[in-house]
Amino acid sequence: MSDRKRYRRKPSQPIVAVQLKLDTSGFIYHKWGGEQRCKANDWLVENNGEVYTVDAESFANTYTAIGNGTYVKTGRVWAERASSAGRVMTNEGSTGYEAGDWLVSNGEDGSDPYSISAEKFETLYERDE
Repeated sequence: MSDRKRYRRKPSQPIVAVQLKLDTSGFIYHKWGGEQRCKANDWLVENNGEVYTVDAESFANTYTAIGNGTYVKTGRVWAERASSAGRVMTNEGSTGYEAGDWLVSNGEDGSDPYSISAEKFETLYERDE
């Protein structure tokens, strides 16, 4: 049985993002211990000094504009602490995690997954009762 619970992003944690509305085949970059892929129409995100890409459909389903180029994550997530180290396959590639990190999904069914360190998770998210 899963110990996943529902969380929401703290509203005081906006991001800056630009959609890559370009005629491009995308690009590959290395982050989180794995190869990540960005496609045309995905989003380039700056989140508290960390830069990465977010799949276009995932971004549309989970973020809301609050200003010009500024967004907050309004979609709820489901998360649980990892009991051991491993890797999770994301929309963009794969991400390594350690025991104690959080395994998060944008979909209640576990779809659109990613991992995040315990310290960052506690800064960015709160329980959604």
